[in-house]
Amino acid sequence: MDIGNIPKEVVAVSEALEGAGHEAYLVGGCVRDLLLGKEPKDWDFTTNATPEQIQEMFPDSFYENDFGTVGIKTESEDPALHVVEVTPYRTEGEYSDARRPDSVVWASSLQEDLDRRDFTVNALAYRVTDKTLVDEHGGQEDVRKKVLRAVGKPAKRFSEDALRMMRAVRLSAELGFAIEAETAQAIFENAENLSRISKERIRDELVRIVETPTPMQAIFVTQKLGLLKYIAPDLERGIGVEQNQAHSFDVFEHLLRAMQHAADKEWDLALRMSALFHDVSKPETRRWSDEKKDWTFHGHEVVGARVARTVLADLKFPKEFSEKVVRLVRWHMFFSDPDKITLSAVRRMIVNVGEENIGDLLNLRICDRIGTGRPKEQPFRFRKYKAMVDEALRDPISVGMLNIDGTFLMEKLNLKPGPRIGWTLHALLEEVLEDPKKNTVEYLEGRSKELTELSDEELRKL
Repeated sequence: MDIGNIPKEVVAVSEALEGAGHEAYLVGGCVRDLLLGKEPKDWDFTTNATPEQIQEMFPDSFYENDFGTVGIKTESEDPALHVVEVTPYRTEGEYSDARRPDSVVWASSLQEDLDRRDFTVNALAYRVTDKTLVDEHGGQEDVRKKVLRAVGKPAKRFSEDALRMMRAVRLSAELGFAIEAETAQAIFENAENLSRISKERIRDELVRIVETPTPMQAIFVTQKLGLLKYIAPDLERGIGVEQNQAHSFDVFEHLLRAMQHAADKEWDLALRMSALFHDVSKPETRRWSDEKKDWTFHGHEVVGARVARTVLADLKFPKEFSEKVVRLVRWHMFFSDPDKITLSAVRRMIVNVGEENIGDLLNLRICDRIGTGRPKEQPFRFRKYKAMVDEALRDPISVGMLNIDGTFLMEKLNLKPGPRIGWTLHALLEEVLEDPKKNTVEYLEGRSKELTELSDEELRKL
């Protein structure tokens, strides 16, 4: 069977292996993608050659893992072809920790290798030299039907490696495939095993799920299959929590819809995660107002920022990434009422959230509004927000943008190096944030002289 053109770099690897008397088959996701008419993101061979034999044939290769995979470097400029990976046929021992096999043993046949793979659409093998497709588990038909089905008994596959359950959700979202009923039932029944998987591996799979074109559906499926409680249980608290009259959906669905809008706009992971968690603490801050005859959620952004920080730390996200998400969650309510926003408040907001994040904060506001069920963000409001931000960015918003600095204070006022210089500059910045016209050398010098008369405690408070 001919499944399309195979790059010359891949053909060369196949011919070298078979020329040395070994078997060679493309395997896994690259074969699936070829059947779907997609360009594979990577190219993987399986073979009956040992890692040592593979390296003898390809001196410019590397072997740095426990699974026998040898990376063969090519001279291609295509990132997907920089390295072609070749792995010996293998079988795996017991999975006593539901994470990784206790042992990996080289197998003698392609059949054994395909039998231990996760899903039928990934258990396809293709021999390049004679265009033979090997399909022992009905993967080709499942590709045609767009169905994701476990190889063999689903419960066994998921007890071997519990992360395969998240991978099923992620692949279904990436490919637009439905999870077959028996496979889905096995995920539901084995979901608890996900608690035995390292947070780093869960995080990596969650990132790939959120980065799919349809993360809303994927997270919804994750919850229905019982997995979400082992990933980010705080999200589940929003299920069935009714909001105020401005919202058409409960908290959980609102979060998913806000995240989906970020995906529809192809915005980055930080914004998608911020949208997913921006109202995570509405359940615990919800109060009934007799005056408004409606629910209120005062302070949910402050509490939510703390929750988001804890969740992201638990999932081992990098600190810089987490800080950005936490800041966006903390300040996402700022642009909720443009009639009450002053230019000085916008300048202070830029200081709080960071100049590099202010655009994302505006976009998060759009996601929040779309997530309520309203058809679109009101263009005139957004234009007003944007105009105010653009104007505020032209004004001083940091100590470094003041027209005097620490050296000036030491020279003109005979101040000695120490914390009082920093306190003085920040006290001056507070005034300039309120009125940028005060950012003159004359005013700042005169005001600095007045500030030198204050005690440490008084200056620090300013």
